[in-house]
Amino acid sequence: MSMKNTLKRCVLGCLSPVVLCVPALSGSASAQTPEKVNAAPFVIPALREWKGTTGKLVLAKKVTLVVDPASAEALTPYVQTFLNDLKLARPETAFSIRKGRAAKGDIYFTLNNASTDLKSEGYRLDISDSVRIEAKEPRGAFWATRSLLQILEQDSAHNSFPKGSAKDYPQFPLRGFVLDVGRKFFSINFLRDYVRFMSYYKMNDFQIHLNDNGFRQFFNNDWDATYSAFRLQNDTYPGLTAKDGSYSKKEFIDLQLLAQSYGVNIVPEIDAPAHSLAFVKAVPAIGSNKYGRDHLDISNPLTYEVLDNVFKEYLAGPNPVFLGPDVHIGTDEYAKAETEKFREFTDHYIRYVEGYGKKARLWGALTHAAGTTPVKSKDVAMNVWNNGYADPKEMLAQGYNVISTPDGWLYIVPKAGYYYDYLNLRNIYDKWTPNIVGNQTFDETLPQILGGSFAVWNDHVGNGITEKDVNDRVFPAMQVLAQKMWLGTSAIAHVDYDDFSRQSPRIGEGAGLNMRGKVTGKSPLVLRYDFNGNTVRDESEDKRQGTRVSGADVVQYQGKKALHLKNGSYLQTPLPGIGYGYTVSFFVNPDEGNTADAVLFSSPDAVVKLKQQATGKLGFSRENYNYNFNYQVPTNRWTHITICGDNEGTTLYANGVLIESLKGAMNEFASTKSKIAKVQTLFFPLQYVGSKSNGFNGYIDDLKVFNKVLSPQNIANLANLRPLEPEAEPVVAAKWKSGQIGDTWSQQQWDITPQIIGAATIEAKFLYSSGEHRLDIGWVELLQNGQVVARDEHPGFTGGATKDNIYSLKLPRFVTGAKYTLRANVRADGGNDSNGDIWITVLPPSAR
Repeated sequence: MSMKNTLKRCVLGCLSPVVLCVPALSGSASAQTPEKVNAAPFVIPALREWKGTTGKLVLAKKVTLVVDPASAEALTPYVQTFLNDLKLARPETAFSIRKGRAAKGDIYFTLNNASTDLKSEGYRLDISDSVRIEAKEPRGAFWATRSLLQILEQDSAHNSFPKGSAKDYPQFPLRGFVLDVGRKFFSINFLRDYVRFMSYYKMNDFQIHLNDNGFRQFFNNDWDATYSAFRLQNDTYPGLTAKDGSYSKKEFIDLQLLAQSYGVNIVPEIDAPAHSLAFVKAVPAIGSNKYGRDHLDISNPLTYEVLDNVFKEYLAGPNPVFLGPDVHIGTDEYAKAETEKFREFTDHYIRYVEGYGKKARLWGALTHAAGTTPVKSKDVAMNVWNNGYADPKEMLAQGYNVISTPDGWLYIVPKAGYYYDYLNLRNIYDKWTPNIVGNQTFDETLPQILGGSFAVWNDHVGNGITEKDVNDRVFPAMQVLAQKMWLGTSAIAHVDYDDFSRQSPRIGEGAGLNMRGKVTGKSPLVLRYDFNGNTVRDESEDKRQGTRVSGADVVQYQGKKALHLKNGSYLQTPLPGIGYGYTVSFFVNPDEGNTADAVLFSSPDAVVKLKQQATGKLGFSRENYNYNFNYQVPTNRWTHITICGDNEGTTLYANGVLIESLKGAMNEFASTKSKIAKVQTLFFPLQYVGSKSNGFNGYIDDLKVFNKVLSPQNIANLANLRPLEPEAEPVVAAKWKSGQIGDTWSQQQWDITPQIIGAATIEAKFLYSSGEHRLDIGWVELLQNGQVVARDEHPGFTGGATKDNIYSLKLPRFVTGAKYTLRANVRADGGNDSNGDIWITVLPPSAR
């Protein structure tokens, strides 16, 4: 954080000339206030030690990365990765690598294997007229480069470092993330991006859960119809590999090689003997008829033969598919009645993967499956996820190394309604470290506690969750958990959660990555095409370069100068798309005869269609999900369309009027009375207006893209060509505490007088911050001097998941000096340990 000298000023007299009062100069008149030393730069995870000096090192037009010749063989691969990232982060600078001694302005790398104060993965960083990085091992030196890149990202010119010295090292050697790709396919490019993203935050362990299946009740209780997938190419059992998305062996090997260059360990997981429907569909004879077809029959010798063959295909030979030191064998949630056979199965596969030179990992299940059959524990790492399945004290006593993966803290199950949709980050930041395993706390220096991992489980197959939706949940969690896993209990001493959450948005996903589709600009209007000039170009304040038109013309048509698109013609914009929290508006005038699936907007992520399939209605498609609004765009006349999107869903307006909000829907299964969420989010595609193939025929005018969701009033203003009005921002007006509310329905009230400054519509949003239990809301009222003036009644809740938690209250007449109170009928659902905030947004009268 840069420190600026300030000059104190005082103004004397309201009509008098301005007089500046300055401190007297000591010594000569030319004396300067001493320059302050640099505070520790904000990075994630925080630098463990920092000693600032003064000034900053500004990168020259040419910068050399210099490697100590004695360490060159070990360091150069990591330095090359750093160079590649620097080129993405700062393309205007010429970077190169050489061996030798450092000169002024260089970035120098060396290893010091004899260092006694640098722990494993630690590094020393000195920034003066050059940068010096010293580490005990190559990966430590590489982590220093992640800190440098984060500092560059936050620098306004992206070209300087504050001078000073740092010493940094992790508290825990394993800092991980688990991704369930079995129940939801993630592209290989997504996994490659995640390697780089995790590395940016010094997260070093990426466990990929390669197989799993859905829940039978969502598939008419029919195992044959229940979704299952195994994501890796398998030549021994070709029918095993999923048809709707998989990775070739080469792709998976290349992923691991990339991860090695970024300091990340890929841990492939083959989960058995439960969660194993994919194996049973490939070889039906190995399925259990007693416990369900997602269980393997572990009494059947053929089961061992098949699983041995599967593991062998990836582990055997001079060039195995699994490159890293660790292989995960699954082993969770099998039927308790088969304890001894389950323990035998577990021991067999621990030893089987060890026979190929790998270290075995497994899910904790040996308290649930307590028995007499011995299971190897030495050098075996266990993800302890639920203390009922594996008591951590017992597992440590038995000799297992523990990876803290507590479900009650660290499980994300998108839109499931149980576990977390988004992790409770304040609670984690303030109260959790990897030495806390469920409800048990251990000494954080205990060597058997390797570290921690958080996880995304895609339990509800087919609920519409996309890669973008998962990343929206993971990104803030990755930041917080990187901080806690690197620093342990000392994290809060470096920066508290409020300060952390204010500063962390300045840091993204890594050099060259923008998976969240964040678009910043000089104003919220980040892209605009009015088509009024002779050249089609971005007319926003940012004047983005890179627009290209192919086969389309600007013409005068029905009172507007517009872009005329014909099938195969398109406008290519400088933006591939925009992520959640956006508004896209445009006028459209389609020709007659547009075919089904005619494309309005497209990118690799999504397509917006004039006619969604056979419905003939405006809609969109992404990741093999197809949705439509209940609206047909009229032909041969101008219609103003506005589409708003956030992490909850997508909303359509036509001519300034709300048509439909695709949020909160459920898929219902009549045969089992089960429900899952229907997620209808849209990462809006902007790469092409129109399309090279099956583009729509017609006209588009006044395309505007905002990096925020506009108010309904301003959407109407867009449609009616009126100026936009200032929009209110939400503020925290009050806090709720379940300990004060109780677990029965009661009326609670909060003073919100400071927020009410005139007649308006007040939106009250209840948000959960921490604790084990949610808050239920029945109704909310606005009181003026004790009298009810507005009421909104509908059931809602906020907790690990949130639903219908916004209440709208219209104040028709403001009374100066009146007291305004928010009153709600609420209950704490099951406990008194939770708390949260009440956000108030005061909308202008015209937005009512």
